[in-house]
Amino acid sequence: MTLNLDGEGTYKVETPVGFLTHMVETLARHGRFDIQLYAEGDVHVSHHHTVEDVGIVLGMAFLQALGDKKGINRYGYAIVPMDEALAMASIDLSGRPLFFYEDMNLRGKITDFDFELIWEFFKGFALESKSTIHIRVITGKLLHHVAEACFKAFAQSLRQAVSISGSLLPSTKESL
Repeated sequence: MTLNLDGEGTYKVETPVGFLTHMVETLARHGRFDIQLYAEGDVHVSHHHTVEDVGIVLGMAFLQALGDKKGINRYGYAIVPMDEALAMASIDLSGRPLFFYEDMNLRGKITDFDFELIWEFFKGFALESKSTIHIRVITGKLLHHVAEACFKAFAQSLRQAVSISGSLLPSTKESL
């Protein structure tokens, strides 16, 4: 994969999981990150590993692209509607990996994609990017809309967190 944090939101994403491909494209476009990603996986067994691995690789790429983190905002948040769905995402590029997620116990499939796998994607991203991430579904019924609201809110909050707002490291400890 390749990543440009200062992009336009262009993407070329190929995974064997159609809905995952759509969500990574959504992340690129709504976060204005240029992403090229190609993934294979044992989807004949389950989509689980591929979805988790894509989150892990993206998290690693963001951590590497941020370098010493000098000048970044560090924090970002967004509340995004998608029709009847509403989701909130908040991120701290703190160097302390933590993931908190609440989705009203929604379960089911989006075509052949298990809805709860979005948790695996974001967890993988949080751990490998060494970020604290909170995602909360506030309301929603159609799983496709709920998932899109989560990814769009995450993209917006991540864009805000990686944006440059000065030249100092955003920490009184002088480390992130």
